[in-house]
Amino acid sequence: MTLMIQITLAAALILSILVPFGAFFLGEKNKKRYKRSLACNCFFFFGSLLIGTIVMFGGTVSAQAATSADTAGLATGLGYLGAALVTGLSGIGSGIAVASSASAALGAISEDGSLFGKSMIFVAMAEGIALYGLIISFMILGKLG
Repeated sequence: MTLMIQITLAAALILSILVPFGAFFLGEKNKKRYKRSLACNCFFFFGSLLIGTIVMFGGTVSAQAATSADTAGLATGLGYLGAALVTGLSGIGSGIAVASSASAALGAISEDGSLFGKSMIFVAMAEGIALYGLIISFMILGKLG
């Protein structure tokens, strides 16, 4: 991309954020201005992203022969991406599971204190999801290195 296209795209992205906020703060004070401002912001922001994507892929194409270094670089990058996804998604799943099981466990313990051991088993099982994801990501990283 040339310097002029980069500057134009940067200005379009900045204006796509500033113009709707200016319209929001300077517009008449009613409840419709929130929706109008959000719609304007989404239209300009995603429109400029779409134009940027089209300009980025519309450049010259240089065909190179695929070498083993290129494919190894791709495999390594996808391996790191897989390790990050395993860790992140297992953490999110574990957080959702702990949130529901821990709140139910606290409710059960408040009614009957003898249920502490049984309820903590379910909370620990939910936390195990994150540990399993972490172990798998270490296994993936061990294969890459």
